Amino acid sequence: MPRAAAVDGGVAMGDEAQAASRLDGGPAPLRLCLLGALALWRGGEPVALPRSRKVRALVAYLAMSGRAVSRGHLRELLWDTPNDPRGELRWCLSKARALLDEAGHARLLAEGDALRLDLRGAQVDALALHAAVQAGLEGCSPAQLRALAALLDGGEFLEGLDIPRCAAWSAWLLGQRRRFRAAHAALLERLALGAEPGSGEALGRLEQWLHVAPFDRRAHEALLDALARRGRLREGEEHLAATARMFEAEAQDWAPLGHAWRAAKARHAVPAAAGGPPPQPARRVVAPAGPEDEGCGMAATGAVALHEARPGRASIAVMPFADFSAGAPAGADAGGGWADGLVHDVTTRLAKLRSLFVIASATTFALGRRGMDMEQAARALDVDYTVSGSVRREGARIAVNAQLVETRTARVAWAELFAAQLGDTLGVLEELGNCIVASVASQVEAVERQRAILKAPQSLNAWEALHRGLWHMVRFDHAHNAQARHFFETAVRLDPGFARPWAGLSFTHFQDAFLGWDERAAATERAYRAASQALMADDRDPAAHWALGRALWLRAQVAPALAALDASVELSPNFALGHYTQAFVQAQSADPVAALRASDLARSLSPYDPMLFAMLATRALALMRLGRHEEAADWASRAAARPNAHVHIQAIAAHCLALAGRQAEAVALVAALHRQWPGYTVERFLAAFLMEAEAAATLRRVAADIGLA
Repeated sequence: MPRAAAVDGGVAMGDEAQAASRLDGGPAPLRLCLLGALALWRGGEPVALPRSRKVRALVAYLAMSGRAVSRGHLRELLWDTPNDPRGELRWCLSKARALLDEAGHARLLAEGDALRLDLRGAQVDALALHAAVQAGLEGCSPAQLRALAALLDGGEFLEGLDIPRCAAWSAWLLGQRRRFRAAHAALLERLALGAEPGSGEALGRLEQWLHVAPFDRRAHEALLDALARRGRLREGEEHLAATARMFEAEAQDWAPLGHAWRAAKARHAVPAAAGGPPPQPARRVVAPAGPEDEGCGMAATGAVALHEARPGRASIAVMPFADFSAGAPAGADAGGGWADGLVHDVTTRLAKLRSLFVIASATTFALGRRGMDMEQAARALDVDYTVSGSVRREGARIAVNAQLVETRTARVAWAELFAAQLGDTLGVLEELGNCIVASVASQVEAVERQRAILKAPQSLNAWEALHRGLWHMVRFDHAHNAQARHFFETAVRLDPGFARPWAGLSFTHFQDAFLGWDERAAATERAYRAASQALMADDRDPAAHWALGRALWLRAQVAPALAALDASVELSPNFALGHYTQAFVQAQSADPVAALRASDLARSLSPYDPMLFAMLATRALALMRLGRHEEAADWASRAAARPNAHVHIQAIAAHCLALAGRQAEAVALVAALHRQWPGYTVERFLAAFLMEAEAAATLRRVAADIGLA
């Protein structure tokens, strides 16, 4: 599988960068402003900057990196084909040291072949904004939001610091500018919607929001509502007409805005006799910039109208990946290579998961060809998340940088750098796609779970109730399982055609049967009926087949169970729970070697999965059946240490430790197990599983020695 390394989407923040991100209003020995034209203050006094753009670029890049950067990388970043790249870098570093270093405090530090900035005690505006976005703008007060928005009033990130013939620098700079434009839109949206409805501040913020995101339907709807609220109907008509012309010029459907305007007028109409609002003086509404001003457009997809046709679940768009490989075509000639193939593959695989509304790649590529920034496109498409990234091919290696961004908050929810050796092209593409899709799906579910648990239970829709149930389901506690069932039942009541909550409901009954919380036969039949309902709702959803496979296993129908689980991973090769459950069944009574492969694949697809304890324990069972007891004990101990590991996981660990000759550890674990589950024995363990006869005999033999007989 491709090697993955966690990164921060291009704005990596180490401890010193975190410190530099604070804007507490107090004096700082060093202030570096990257939003707008680069500026530097020391002790409150401006510092004259060198004329060299590369010196300034070097300072800015190191400040944003927050970590040590190799000299080789800096040379590749800032010099195309210089006569003496090492000499030019040394000259730039000498100028940067003179600029940044203070008496007794060297800020530009060399660490072997790498360089970094010591930003302790310094303030960097771009890092402060990035930190606030990543922490969540919902936690900021209105005053803090206004202060953050003011940081962006001075202009674009590193305005005027473009360097001709430096492709790597240009690509990095473009990515940062897009990220900060997205943050600007998120700030303005929160300020506009948080202001007094219809107030002057609200109108001003709405106009700013539209200037930053001219195709954002929510901004147009909010502005039309504010104008109707204040009785400024003529201005509303003018704004709608200007917006319609702009949308029509880009072959985009503006009809929903017309409906929104009519609804706003009806909502805020007040009879004159009742004392309507006083007439307002005419005021020019700032219409969104037209295509000739912004240079961005929209494909003829009716994208703005898509939201009404979507099911009530999270939506995502995979935007075109940039290709930074040497010799890769750019501009109108770009496309058709590795990067495009990966985007098509990731889009298709996400759609197969069936849990997300996925925008077709034809639409996202059309937006890219028309020159629309991916942040602008995400807001025009009104999606909850975007996946974006870049590809760099160097000789026999390929590196893919991918990230998941929440559209409305501009927060980077996940980012990783994947590296792989090029062999079989299609095989590498498939492995990279597997890694990206599994990570994206897992992170979206984690974000949605956290969002759902913060909402009042009575206000949840079917999608939110599903994720509230998932949050409880993976606790493997009797009370939590009952709560999970309640939320899944709520979800299927709200949307009976939604397969995922039916699958979740089946799993709650599986837990009742497997963990002995209810009579096994009755719970098994309830699990089977709920899984059947999931299949009737959507027989293309891998989770439905997964639930059926588990229910059939409870019925001791091993071969049909494996067939259902095979179907789940055939429908979606990235479905980690499907691969894990194949391993679960194989490890007990079928093929332990196949169980090892499936367990390893599940963990590689979802390394931080809430079910990781079960993946580890399943691997331990397979190793035990193969007689590899030392390995089994190590894997089982890791499983038992996980916070949500249930009683059977503890029992697996105790047996594996005993078989490995680690008697004292096994006895201690059994003592802890009995404090929580008095009376637990090997027979209760074997009643839950379907162990083959020889393995069952082995477990009974060692149970007597550790107090589980």
